[in-house]
Parts: sequence; C-alpha cells; structure tokens
Amino acid sequence: MSANPYAQHLDKCAANFQPLSPLPFLQRAAAIYPERIAVIHGSRQHSYAELYQRTRRLASALSRRGIGPGDTVSVRQIADPT
Repeated sequence: MSANPYAQHLDKCAANFQPLSPLPFLQRAAAIYPERIAVIHGSRQHSYAELYQRTRRLASALSRRGIGPGDTVSVRQIADPT
C-alpha cells in the first residue's frame, strides 16, 4: 500500500481526468478575455478573439480538404519575399 494518500483509489474518471487539448482553453479565453493579447509576433498582435476566429477558419479549411482526426498536417515556412 502506498503511503501517499493522493495515490490511492484514483482511477481515471470524468471528475479527475480530462485529456489535454488547447481547444477548450482557447474557446474559454476568447469568451472571457476577447480583447486581451494572445499572440505577439514581431509587430503583429492578435487578441484571443482574433486567434480563436483564425484557428476556426483554419480548421474549417482543413476539414473542407478532407483532413480530419488522426491525419497529420505539417507547415513549411517560405522565405519572406520582401
């Protein structure tokens, strides 16, 4: 028997285990803090509301192309033409 009381009788269930995903966090942050800055990249800044909208548009575009759960997507950055 373990001496740690927190290591006993803690089988996974809805009350103590949820798979980690950034999606619920982003949705909640956009609802609660829509105007707060979420991303700063160089001189660009995006609020949580903007980031949520952009990620939803990207997910929708990927879905329209037949990409779904379990598929792998990669991104390649190209040189800035300016």
